[in-house]
Amino acid sequence: MKHIVLTGGGTAGHVTPNIALIPRLTELGYRISYIGSIEGIEKKLIEELKIPYYGIASGKLRRYFDWKNFSDPFRVVKGYGQAKKLLKELKPDLVFSKGGFVTVPVVIAAKHQHIPAIIHESDMTPGLANKLAIPSAVKVCCNFPETASQLPADKAVLTGSPIRQELLQGDAQKALEFCGFEDRKPVILIIGGSLGAASINENIRKILPQLLPDFQIIHLCGNGKLDASLEQTEGYVQFEYIKKELADLFALADVIVSRAGANAICEILALQKPSLLIPLSAKASRGDQILNARSFERQGFSIVLEEEAITEETLLSAIRDLYCHRESYINTMKKNNTMDSITRITNLFEEITSSHKSL
Repeated sequence: MKHIVLTGGGTAGHVTPNIALIPRLTELGYRISYIGSIEGIEKKLIEELKIPYYGIASGKLRRYFDWKNFSDPFRVVKGYGQAKKLLKELKPDLVFSKGGFVTVPVVIAAKHQHIPAIIHESDMTPGLANKLAIPSAVKVCCNFPETASQLPADKAVLTGSPIRQELLQGDAQKALEFCGFEDRKPVILIIGGSLGAASINENIRKILPQLLPDFQIIHLCGNGKLDASLEQTEGYVQFEYIKKELADLFALADVIVSRAGANAICEILALQKPSLLIPLSAKASRGDQILNARSFERQGFSIVLEEEAITEETLLSAIRDLYCHRESYINTMKKNNTMDSITRITNLFEEITSSHKSL
């Protein structure tokens, strides 16, 4: 039986693509282990799936001044030692990294143990963690055609991003009942990410009086971001976070307003839902969401409204424009040659493990 170690953590976006691969890996007969941070979000998500989980020390390499910049390199070194010991014990045939700083010592340790490691980069440009890990990887899977030109030619493989297949099996009728909605009004799904997006939440709530005569709204507003004063508002429901019913909510939505994390927008594309993307500001990030969103805009999948441009007027106008032209966006997405990313990536696993064993 082939044994694969999955790694990735820090945010849900570094875990959910790994989770999407697990059913296919199980079908192919792989034994699966997971290495993540000691108390990261990935620990709970993976342990729920009954996958053996191993936590290691994890630092963060910041582009700004922080006192932790002086201590975190020691945590990375400690994580490397722990990863090296774990890989010696587990003896996997392959390591697959979805990114996040916890993966850097794992990928480097894999190289030093002569275990092939494959990296997946979801964003348009590689993040710092993946940049550090790429020299130790045998292949780098990427999501956007534009990314391949920034990677070593002998390592880049365009695969797209693995999508959780259960998201494609949603039931709109169940979502209607869950939300207490009627079926004669279109539905807008607002997604601000697991931590919420304060500017999106605030401005959506400001324009509710203009939206609710024409739309029903499902608002995933993030942990601790509920507004108690809106609890009894007809045609508006809010949730901090949704897991079990998410596929049903996607099925019900006519249009989606979302951040522009790579995994989120790839799920939206797979579902062929017209979207208004509001990327995380470059002031609060390295700007990867802006690049992701603009790529989708160029391909005709989405409208983009940058955070600095949000007002009640611009947000309302963009939502109405999106809904008015939704069929155009749907038709463009239907023409897109959406890749079967799970098959492409797992085929690559088979190819690399077979060639490595023959060495």
